[in-house]
Amino acid sequence: MSEKNREAKRSARERLTEERERQKARDKRRRALIVGAAVVGVLGLAAVVGLLAANSGDDKSDTSGPVDVPAGAAGEDRLTIPLGKDSAKATLTIWEDFRCPACKQFEDTYRSTINDLAEKGRLKVEYHLATLIDGNMGGSGSLRAANAAACAQDAGKFPAYHDVLFKNQPPETEDAYGDNGKLIELAGRVDGLVADPFKKCVEDGKHDSWVAKSNKAFQDAKLQGTPTVLLDGKSVFGDERNPLTPQKLRKMVEDAHRS
Repeated sequence: MSEKNREAKRSARERLTEERERQKARDKRRRALIVGAAVVGVLGLAAVVGLLAANSGDDKSDTSGPVDVPAGAAGEDRLTIPLGKDSAKATLTIWEDFRCPACKQFEDTYRSTINDLAEKGRLKVEYHLATLIDGNMGGSGSLRAANAAACAQDAGKFPAYHDVLFKNQPPETEDAYGDNGKLIELAGRVDGLVADPFKKCVEDGKHDSWVAKSNKAFQDAKLQGTPTVLLDGKSVFGDERNPLTPQKLRKMVEDAHRS
């Protein structure tokens, strides 16, 4: 056999070995990620939405014992963190998870519109917090971030901190928000938030049971995933045939205001 043929066969064997190793790596990653599933849709202005399937009840977060409700929480069982004026004629209900990539996409697209409408008294927003990604991917970042956000609500800083958490969201597979130190560090980007009461609230997990109760309400409602977005009780997000845009949302809210 010529040297050229031997070299060609050796190269083919090496390529086959390399491909087998790559396939093993892909299989390993697939097995690691099979705990959750993503359903791809359309986000607003042709961006991509991943609606994460709701956990079917295997979240073992503790909902027993006393529930320490954040200051100003409202609604049924006081599980809602409100934004805007009660006099607003339109109400936007948002279920979110701070580790959820689709929630970040939603916030990045609609944040300025929602905040503007709320500031003008046109829209009341009801935030509900879920811990879906902890259940699907493992870790505690959803819970820890939600508790920290509830601590920010105690300090009257929830809207700003909520936005900081989504703007700085780590990759879904990284549980960076499971580190209270990271959450306190990010709080430094909100004027006046980092103080001893806030830090103690975060470190102690003061609102953990409240967050767990909120997540159970999400599961009991059998919602399809996060984000779930309702305008006056009607789902307005995630329909590929009629995708929501900031302009459509603004028009619907302004129409309600004029009615």
